[in-house]
Amino acid sequence: MGDLFDKFDPIIAEKAALLATGVNDPFNLVMEKVHSPTEATVNGRETILVGTYNYMGMTFDPDVIAAGKEALDQYGAGTTGSRVLNGTYQGHRAVEEALKDFYGTSHAMVFSTGYQANLGLMATMAGRGEYIILDADSHASIYDGCAMGNADIVRFRHNSVEDLDKRLGRLPAEAGKLVVLEGVYSMLGDIAPLKEMVAVAKKHGAMVVVDEAHGMGFFGPNGRGVYEAAGVEADVDFVVGTFSKSVGTVGGFVVSNHPKFEVLRLVCRPYVFTASLPPSVVATAATSIRKLKHAHNKRQHLWENSRKLHSGLKAKGFKIATETAESAIIAVLMPGQEACARMWSALIELGVYVNMARPPATPAGMFLLRCSLCAEHRAEQVDIIIDRFVQAAEIAGIPLND
Repeated sequence: MGDLFDKFDPIIAEKAALLATGVNDPFNLVMEKVHSPTEATVNGRETILVGTYNYMGMTFDPDVIAAGKEALDQYGAGTTGSRVLNGTYQGHRAVEEALKDFYGTSHAMVFSTGYQANLGLMATMAGRGEYIILDADSHASIYDGCAMGNADIVRFRHNSVEDLDKRLGRLPAEAGKLVVLEGVYSMLGDIAPLKEMVAVAKKHGAMVVVDEAHGMGFFGPNGRGVYEAAGVEADVDFVVGTFSKSVGTVGGFVVSNHPKFEVLRLVCRPYVFTASLPPSVVATAATSIRKLKHAHNKRQHLWENSRKLHSGLKAKGFKIATETAESAIIAVLMPGQEACARMWSALIELGVYVNMARPPATPAGMFLLRCSLCAEHRAEQVDIIIDRFVQAAEIAGIPLND
């Protein structure tokens, strides 16, 4: 009898070989105590956090925490039910109202995770005989939603307006089509040319969804995302987002102005067949979203931090995935997996936490260290991060560009 785990043997061997070199395990880190959005105790050491997606630093906001405590006392620890049964509390409606106000839309639908929001929308909106057209570098949740549904899947080259146009042009004009884009792509931190891409999608009669997981909070005049900054709000049919980044808690959502949107509550399986978010979570999310609408100073400071880290690392000789700071994600390219792990391990020992990313999560076989800035990072913390990157490179034997 075959062992179903045998297919994972190459991955098990690869990890064992990596750990045999003496590096810390980059995928098994424990936060022993979290002190603030930017600092934690890791391995008994005070550590600067620059790999948490806590873009707006809302996890420790006093109003957010107070709202969660109050809801926990008033409504208990959980709902134990689906949104279509007993799992819609006053707080679930309140957070959907907060989202509608934040995005200026008629409808908002909250899921238990951001992953489920993409899973549900992709699997439900396009069916047999219809098409989903997506960027090759789309998030795993988008791909998994496509796999769960019955639509035909068409991929186009990453951020290529020309390839999107060509592939849409080959599809039957009368068929239903959903073009899936992301405002910010999470591995490299690059942004999509949404103005041009949305125009192409509409030229071919396609509906458009934009995932703003990594753009919500600090792109555009109201912090709605890259699509707002690009001025294409009127032509985007759905915006998908998450509470686990700028909002500072957990959950996901879809917002829309489509008049038939509410039917999704009855036909979207990842919404119907799962328990709803705990009352304390939706209370923290609603409070955070209301505050993010007016977080202009935070947005400005986050951009200052991102540009400072990008330019500082580049000046020290590190190779960065983007020419300029396009988002709050700064991806530092590494020459290979072992070098990447040595560099990550050295940074942890120096008190800096970043994300190590490798294929298949990364595009084109890249190995990288992904930094995500926070609006609560102080300028002196960014200076320390840059200095410790240089120290870590020397420890890990990573050559820097002149």
